[in-house]
Amino acid sequence: MKHNVLLVEDDESIAEMVESHLLKEGFIVKVAYDGEEAVHTFLNDSFDIILLDLMLPKLDGMTFMKIIREKSLIPILIMSAKDSDVDKALGLGFGADDYISKPFSMIELTARVKAAIRRATDYTQSKREEGKNFLQIGNLQVDLSNYSVVKNGEKLQLTAKEFNILKLFVQNPSRVYTKEQIYNLIWHEDYYGDENIINVHIRRIREKIEENPSSPQYIKTLWGIGYKLGEF
Repeated sequence: MKHNVLLVEDDESIAEMVESHLLKEGFIVKVAYDGEEAVHTFLNDSFDIILLDLMLPKLDGMTFMKIIREKSLIPILIMSAKDSDVDKALGLGFGADDYISKPFSMIELTARVKAAIRRATDYTQSKREEGKNFLQIGNLQVDLSNYSVVKNGEKLQLTAKEFNILKLFVQNPSRVYTKEQIYNLIWHEDYYGDENIINVHIRRIREKIEENPSSPQYIKTLWGIGYKLGEF
């Protein structure tokens, strides 16, 4: 997969050198030579990283970063010869992720670009995984990663077995489970027809998560068959 780079550099010789090298490394590069052009280019295309010189005509690099950070968390790698500007950009909340001092080697620049894109990709993947582990079911917020359930802002105290039974239903919302299947999947033991243990756990879960345990909405009973998650 080729990554898209927005290169913002007013020095044409530097821009040409960086662009040529990154193209050889397999990147897709668009160049903007001033801050206003950079904003326009960013808003009209999709990029994986921005390489930014801070000393720009029309719109300076600091202001450009403020505009970008209002819209995106894209990695921004500063290319600058002035350490004072770099310190401001990194330390005053302007939103830069990394910097490289001019003059720099193309090998180092490529390594920094790849590292920044990799970090951003890993972060995005991590957030996606977090999203998969966090489920909203009616008024319940079920966090599968830390075994917690919150109802209307209040954290519920479920035992491990109770949570695992609830997790079974919320991860498989259309599936009906018999008592035997629940026992096998949660206790990891053979079922010998003792319904009481399942009945007790379902009742306790309902007492904690249902508005009215006598008329459950979350865990529905299918008489003679088993249980399933209610529809929301």
